Amino acid sequence: MRTVKFLFVILITTSVWAATQPVEQVTFKPSVEQRLRSNLATKFLANWHYKDTRLDDELSKKIFDRYLDLLDPNFSFYLASDIATFAPYRLYMDDALQHSDPSPAYEMFNVYVDRVHERVKFAQEQLKTPMDFSVDESYAWDRSEVKWAKDEAELNEFWRQRVKNDYLRLRLAGKEDEAIVETLQDRYKNLDRRISELNSDDVFQFFMNAFAQSIEPHTAYMSPRSSENFEISMRLSLEGIGALLGRENEYTSIASVVPGGPADKEGNLKAGDKVTAVGQGAEGKMQDVIGWRVDDVVDLIRGPKHTIVRLEVLHEEVGIDGPSTIIEIVRDEVKLEEQAAKSRIIEVPGEGEEMIKVGVIDLPVFYLDFNGRAQNLPDYRSSTRDVRKLINEMKAEGIRGLVVDLRNNGGGSLLEATTLTGLFIDEGPVVQVRSSSGRISTEEDTDPGMAWDGPLAVLVNRYSASASEIFAAAIQDYGRGLVIGETTFGKGTVQNLVDLDDYAPARDSGKMGQLKITMAQFFRVNGGSTQNRGVEPDIQFPSAGDPEDYGERSLDNALPWTSISSASFEPEGDLGRMVAVAEFRYQDRMADDQEFNWLLSDVQEFNLNKDKKEVSLLESMRKEEMEKDKAKREARKAAKKANGPLLEDAHSLADAGEPVEATVDDEDEAGVDEEEENTDDDLPDLLLRESARIVGDMIVLGNDEPTLARQFSTLTKVEESDSIN
Repeated sequence: MRTVKFLFVILITTSVWAATQPVEQVTFKPSVEQRLRSNLATKFLANWHYKDTRLDDELSKKIFDRYLDLLDPNFSFYLASDIATFAPYRLYMDDALQHSDPSPAYEMFNVYVDRVHERVKFAQEQLKTPMDFSVDESYAWDRSEVKWAKDEAELNEFWRQRVKNDYLRLRLAGKEDEAIVETLQDRYKNLDRRISELNSDDVFQFFMNAFAQSIEPHTAYMSPRSSENFEISMRLSLEGIGALLGRENEYTSIASVVPGGPADKEGNLKAGDKVTAVGQGAEGKMQDVIGWRVDDVVDLIRGPKHTIVRLEVLHEEVGIDGPSTIIEIVRDEVKLEEQAAKSRIIEVPGEGEEMIKVGVIDLPVFYLDFNGRAQNLPDYRSSTRDVRKLINEMKAEGIRGLVVDLRNNGGGSLLEATTLTGLFIDEGPVVQVRSSSGRISTEEDTDPGMAWDGPLAVLVNRYSASASEIFAAAIQDYGRGLVIGETTFGKGTVQNLVDLDDYAPARDSGKMGQLKITMAQFFRVNGGSTQNRGVEPDIQFPSAGDPEDYGERSLDNALPWTSISSASFEPEGDLGRMVAVAEFRYQDRMADDQEFNWLLSDVQEFNLNKDKKEVSLLESMRKEEMEKDKAKREARKAAKKANGPLLEDAHSLADAGEPVEATVDDEDEAGVDEEEENTDDDLPDLLLRESARIVGDMIVLGNDEPTLARQFSTLTKVEESDSIN
């Protein structure tokens, strides 16, 4: 299972000269001030959290394991003998918190620092040793099953292979031996330097986050310095490249891309990609960042608007042994207009020669100008207002169905999730919220009437979360439309920020830090929670990997799914028969679709390799795999170019413009530039196109009740026959 570790940012100023300076050994220990912080934070985490929290031995075990996981997630530094030495602390972490004595965490960290220095020294020595890439051996990069090395010899062997793999990756990327050695020397020196730059406050934050995340993954502690940086980042959050970073073993990974941001508009950076190097400007030297702390990578990527930053990334689909890609992004500000809802119209086949217009609303985030609303400004921006306007415009264009595209929409305003749902239902409850005290409140649509009462589908994926899940769940529960795509993320909780300075003695003001605590949980109108399970689509699109391996379900200590009583609501209808027939038509259509078969092939290949925990160190084998992948990509590119828009949909409309009617055969006659014609940026992607086709089926079947009944009856008989057989 691929688990991404998300660490809260501890900003550390980098000093280029420090990489060449000798490391000064520092022994960390808690201060009186940190003991006071521990006391205050512990009281809040133990008493205010939505989850009933008891400081006992069971929680102590979790804190101990989580702390080690934050420090050494891939079992690359500590030895089994170190863990044995720490064993008495496993049942003492709760006592340490109750007595405001985080000393065990500092003692464990001091050993960690020693081990990192030892590993860096060993890795640098390996670069002086000739490497033979004709030896048939493998590097087991994932040690989650092997765990702690039993002795130094075993850890040395792992690091010998790690350095060899680092070297081979750069060699396969076309670097010369001298440049490879220089890059890796810098990489290992930087690891040593960054550990040396940590201070006592950083250790304290690691420990308190081990405590917080042992309760629940969205709960966290931020030190005073991190709190200040967090507030700065919130004010500047819409500047930069627009990407949230996380950590996956030794790699910095892309957790999500901000809709409408520079990275999103550039188009090549995706969630799950791993950043291996960062360069400044169009020609600046690429700085290797493998093994770096997330916050240091953030510092490199941030910069003034209108400047260029280059990222070397390993795309998720190629894995850590695949070829890397350089992505050039111009830093800029994410403007509200670029995150605003957008519309387009797609034409899909109906009955006979008929073409059906299906509208699409692309909503990247549930946004609301809170200040404008509070001041009752007539033109304040909100997703609900914008979507209503777009629907009316498309109605004038003659649409007969609608797709609301919430892929990669991580949420936003709860109020907007409620009012937007109100555009598609008459009146009634949208979501239930249960607080830590057990009190249940209901967010309702009180506006009578609907902006759109026709056929509707909601397109989601694994990154659709929070407010997106509230909206999709309500549409599904009311029987108002079909949910299509992947199972959503499963974040059904609410967090509040608590400033500990407000509760500290006056003399300690500004020194306590902040807590982000989960205080409530969302529930659907049918009583089930969106937490953990997410929203399961009525029609499931192919998805790489197991749904249990991503989203809330994959996070340690995530709150479980649960339910409460259903709210009082009146469903709009029962779409059971419609779902069955529409899914049958979709499957039948996709059987002969080339792009869909490519997708299925990629999903199958990913699923076959997702549990692979090692990579060959045989250069010839790695080259062969790279050439195979390259040939596959080029073959697909050639096939798409040969077929042109026919692979997408020759009748699609971009931004409510005119139909794209030119084909490859009539390019010259139509006077269309070949390079422009083969650009598919304005054409609907495969899954969006198919979502529109499903809505088209809903329109046809809704207008032809006998056909719907007949096809459903046929499907039912086939299923019964299969069941009997």
